[in-house]
Amino acid sequence: MSRAFVLRLLALTRHGVLELVDGERTYCFGRPADGDPTVRVVVHDRRVYRALLHASLGLSEAYAEGWFDCSDLPELARLAALNMPATDRWRRALRPLVALPQAGTRWLARNTPARARRQIAAHYDLGNDLFSLMLDETMMYSCAIFEQPGSSLRDAQITKLDRICRKLRLQPGEHVLEIGSGWGGFAIHAASNYGCRVTTTTISEAQHALARQRIAAAGLEDRVTVLLEDYRKLTGTFDKLVSIEMIEAVGWQYFDTFFKRCAALLEPDGAMLLQAITIDGRAYNVEKGKKSFANTHVFPGGCLPSLEVISRSVARVTDMRQVHLEDLTAHYVRTLRCWRENFRAQLDHVRSLGYDGRFQRMWELYLAYCEGGFGGGRIGDVQLLLAKPQFAAEASAADSWPPARSSRSGL
Repeated sequence: MSRAFVLRLLALTRHGVLELVDGERTYCFGRPADGDPTVRVVVHDRRVYRALLHASLGLSEAYAEGWFDCSDLPELARLAALNMPATDRWRRALRPLVALPQAGTRWLARNTPARARRQIAAHYDLGNDLFSLMLDETMMYSCAIFEQPGSSLRDAQITKLDRICRKLRLQPGEHVLEIGSGWGGFAIHAASNYGCRVTTTTISEAQHALARQRIAAAGLEDRVTVLLEDYRKLTGTFDKLVSIEMIEAVGWQYFDTFFKRCAALLEPDGAMLLQAITIDGRAYNVEKGKKSFANTHVFPGGCLPSLEVISRSVARVTDMRQVHLEDLTAHYVRTLRCWRENFRAQLDHVRSLGYDGRFQRMWELYLAYCEGGFGGGRIGDVQLLLAKPQFAAEASAADSWPPARSSRSGL
């Protein structure tokens, strides 16, 4: 029955071609079109059909167990992303039937400070060595900006960091707050190249430890302070605020809390640069309370906001206004491809660190799943500049501001 249902669902494929090989039988779904993906999936264990009834969560578990293989994982994810809007329509229609049970479940699992620490640890405390195999020397775990076709991942990350600093028009002596330290990449770049002071905070103990080491090695301990603190407990006021792909861990019940706190931490003439992964607004309500591959096995408790949700929250609880918006989505496809290639090239080292075959398959699927999601337009990435009332907003486009500086950060 599961197999019959899945085959009927796959028959709805309209964008791209999916070839499904199950024993001696081969099924073909979709229609060829220029630019659309063509993917071949080989079934090794028919339990995959029952797993697929649980959407991305079941897909990830089936792939991790080796129940199927695929000719091109990112293209499979892109094919799914291109075809999801059709299923979103009936999912929205059914939402009233599941909204109340989901609301109760998500309320019990709300992102309190204690739970947030546990959920962040589940991903970011997997091991600094693991992330260093996948990332470049900057240790930036967010979308890079490839200004030139031949740019390396490191160069593209430096370009992204510099663009953030220029959009905020950072000046020597200004005090910048960063919510979500990562491994210290932004703090090192901003303090080294723009002469500002940076206070950066994370709730990942592994990130906190390595960020402090890297800042000390860069000789920036007098200009950069690294906190191990939840954003909700921060105090004081700052000239500028930066948050790079941290909002995805806030939780949908706390978007108002996050923006209200950010606004309160800024001086009246301050500004905030938010880099955020966003979801198609038409899918936000059907996805926010649902268990998925990403918020179960990769980023527990995570939720992607839509641009509309961000705009409404900012307008509802802050005195900030939107000054500038830049879409980075196309750059994330290449960023993720670089990470996946780095990871695959280091599989022997990954195994030596104690990560088994199931983890390796799950992690590769995660990177491919995200790459395909961005490529298919299901998810996006933006830089959003938000300004307090007294912030001088003239020349708000990045291209009209000073040209990028050469990096002296030693990242």
